[in-house]
Amino acid sequence: MKIVCLAIGKPKLSYAAEGVREYEARLRHYAPFSIEYLKTRDESSALLNKSEGAYRIALDERGSQLSTREIAREITRLEDRGEIKSVAFLIGGANGHSPALREQCEATWSLSRMTMQHELALVVLLEQLYRAYTFKRGEPYHRE
Repeated sequence: MKIVCLAIGKPKLSYAAEGVREYEARLRHYAPFSIEYLKTRDESSALLNKSEGAYRIALDERGSQLSTREIAREITRLEDRGEIKSVAFLIGGANGHSPALREQCEATWSLSRMTMQHELALVVLLEQLYRAYTFKRGEPYHRE
């Protein structure tokens, strides 16, 4: 199953850009993975168009908060459903996601109840996906 992260705007903060590069490289050892940065005024339409045909997960503070174990279980559940070829994680810009976008996604996850800067949200998402994959494999990265 391919994982794609679609984000509005490329990280401009140096620490966020470095974090994205680090976890992007780590994730590629576990699954086909890519990040695509979109620059547009109509963010919702662009994210929905680029994610057409994928299982869509919007990242939004109003979404479900999952533990690392729950993220690992969700990834496994999606992998086990043979008809899902790709999962698209959608990260909005400074104004977040529109209600229309959230309605068209199969799931909405929250990384925190706090509003999070979108560049930082991307780093946190990638780290959690990496953590979930290492957990699934029984590797020592995740500790409880």
